[in-house]
Amino acid sequence: MELRKLLINEKERLLNAGKIVRDRMKDAPQGKLRLGKSQGCVRYFYIKEGERKGIYIPKKEEELAKRLAQKSYDEKVLRLVEKRLPQIEKILKDYEENEIEKIYLKEHIARRKFIEPVEQTYEQKLVQWLSHQFKGKQFKMDTPVILSNNGLRVRSKSEKILADFFDSMGIPFKYECPLELEGYGVVYPDFTFLSRKTGKEIYWEHEGMMDNPNYAESAVKKIEMYENNGIFPGDQLILSFETSATAINMQLVRTLVEKHLM
Repeated sequence: MELRKLLINEKERLLNAGKIVRDRMKDAPQGKLRLGKSQGCVRYFYIKEGERKGIYIPKKEEELAKRLAQKSYDEKVLRLVEKRLPQIEKILKDYEENEIEKIYLKEHIARRKFIEPVEQTYEQKLVQWLSHQFKGKQFKMDTPVILSNNGLRVRSKSEKILADFFDSMGIPFKYECPLELEGYGVVYPDFTFLSRKTGKEIYWEHEGMMDNPNYAESAVKKIEMYENNGIFPGDQLILSFETSATAINMQLVRTLVEKHLM
């Protein structure tokens, strides 16, 4: 599940943490801080380099205690950073995504027919997923007939734009495949996808009349029911919006597709 990307992000986080503490340690005082206790009160002692006996730090010089405590913390962070970065670099140097799947795909096609892979490839999962039959939402008799370039009937011009875009990007989908949401009932997400990254379904809802108060209220309730069922925007739920004055933003659609579906 994008382990390489997570490792790269962690590497950047550690590099940033290392830079922060190294910059702070340039002005750190010599020595270290020791804590003691007397009559139930914490007391601070300054221990010089190479010495064991500490010098009591009075309250008026508490800034020294603060700087020594910060130095000790920064040194610990730096040790961790210097330990973890080589480990991450070593993994990144050798690690590839979907390594088990790639072993199977590199086999000659004549060999594959004799092999039972330990995990299904995405293509195998996709074929199985697309083969599942479902009954979509019915169209009313007076509903205008709007067809995508591939002949799929949809409910709006915006949905046609989306369907045509997904097809042009080679992204398989199901249109208005029923989904049971506890506490709400059956919903028909505009588009359902099988994620290449996670193997889970991803649902796309296009809310096209958000300047209509009744429509907007219904859309918000439906989104809340998705969330109540563990399906969250930015994870398994993609949302796009439109009003009578604001058309669908296809640049944003492309960004969402690249982030979640490719």
